[in-house]
Amino acid sequence: MYLVRLIYTSEISDGFGPGDIENILEKAKQNNSKMNVTGLLCFNTTHFLQCLEGSRSAVNATYHRILNDTRHKNIIMLSYCEIYEREFENWSMGYIPYSRLVTPITLKYSGTSEFNPLAMSAGSAHKLMLALRDLLLKS
Repeated sequence: MYLVRLIYTSEISDGFGPGDIENILEKAKQNNSKMNVTGLLCFNTTHFLQCLEGSRSAVNATYHRILNDTRHKNIIMLSYCEIYEREFENWSMGYIPYSRLVTPITLKYSGTSEFNPLAMSAGSAHKLMLALRDLLLKS
């Protein structure tokens, strides 16, 4: 069984409500745990950046659920590759809400300090997520 990593970004849809992020996180943790998918979700008030890791079939099934989730729009796969090991193995779905702590890290991997994954390369998005993982592990 191959391990894969998928990184995507999306924007919130017009119908996105105040409780939706909590609902997304709760469902993701439940579903991902059952399917042995690990990952990290970064979110500000308009954009998602998410990494999913696991077996090819589990990651693909998870991504297809996201594609059909009406709370997302403009979903763009930034990266999909086979991996040797997981980088986010500590979480069925880790979560980083956008805060001032994220701003200098975003600037390091982007042309601006504004969190906009649509304006980042796949490699920069991946490196940003690794830096945020390290920040989360330290806290």
